[in-house]
Parts: sequence; C-alpha cells; structure tokens
Amino acid sequence: MNQDQKRVCPVERAGHLDSKIRRWVQDPRKILSPYVKAGMTVLDQGCGPGFFTMDLAQMVGSTGQVIASDLQAGMLAKLRAKIQGTEWEQRIRLHQCTESRIGLNEPMDFVLCFYMVHEVPDQIAFFQELWTLLKSGGQVLIAEPPFHVSKAAFGRMLEKARAVGFKPTAQPRVFLSKTTLLKKE
Repeated sequence: MNQDQKRVCPVERAGHLDSKIRRWVQDPRKILSPYVKAGMTVLDQGCGPGFFTMDLAQMVGSTGQVIASDLQAGMLAKLRAKIQGTEWEQRIRLHQCTESRIGLNEPMDFVLCFYMVHEVPDQIAFFQELWTLLKSGGQVLIAEPPFHVSKAAFGRMLEKARAVGFKPTAQPRVFLSKTTLLKKE
C-alpha cells in the first residue's frame, strides 16, 4: 500500500460515515438544498457508502442524475447494495475513479467533495479535471474535516482551486467542517 492509499478512509470504517448521528449533525438536505435542484447532473465525488448520494438523488428528481464516484470498489459495493432494486437505481450511476483521474466526460451542474480533497495526491490536476467537467456557472462544494486539514492546508487548497480558475463565492456553515463553495464563471 502506498502513502496516498493510507490517507483514504478504509472501507472497514464506512459505518461511521453513514450513521444516524452524523445525519443529525450534518443533514444532507440542509447542506445541499441551496445548490441542488431538480433536473441537475450532480457528481458526488468520494461518495463513500453514499451518505449524501440518496438525498442528492431525491433532490435532482426523476429528470436528474447523480454520479456517485469513489476510488474504492468496496465503498461502491456498499452503495450498490443500498440502491439495488429501488427507484434510485435509475438516478444513481456508480463510477470507480482512479487515484489520478475522476474519469468522466458528462457536463456537471454541481459537484460535492465532502471530506475527500485532502486525500487527493495531485490537487491541481484534480481541480483542472473538475473545471473541465463543470458547466459554466457550475458549483463545487468542498467540506474538509478540521481535525485532518489545518487552516494553512485549507488555504493552500483554495489557492490551487483559484489557480485553475475557480472563484470562491461562500463559506457555508457545516458542522465540523472547513468549507468553500467554488464557482466556474
């Protein structure tokens, strides 16, 4: 296992990513409703076991789509088990990315990167790929855990996003998170 893989939350710990307590303190609907609307195409990058994915699928409605992308096949398997045989199978597409590429081509309206950018080995390349995926006016919500990401590291991450062309437009309040909302203009 290389150093980059050690930084990724292991599948064995996925249960704490998808708990009732977390839903209570980080309610997906409250966090995402200002940005996600019916008919959108949304990328849940680093979706893990799908904590945000199901709510995103409900928010985009029957005319929208959620692409749930994760590096680990085990995380995607957990999400697949949740949606199998439900109406969500039609709205949620599972995608396994690699360490160095998201690997999608569809234009996105919104991208969620929750507690995962600090795990990306080449953040400049990551932001460049997000830039190419987003439609003009598209937004990226980034939330990072304060216990893993210092204020200085978060600032460096924002500088990399700015260097690609993103404009930080807000710092939404999310419990236990450093956040930024980026816009492609």
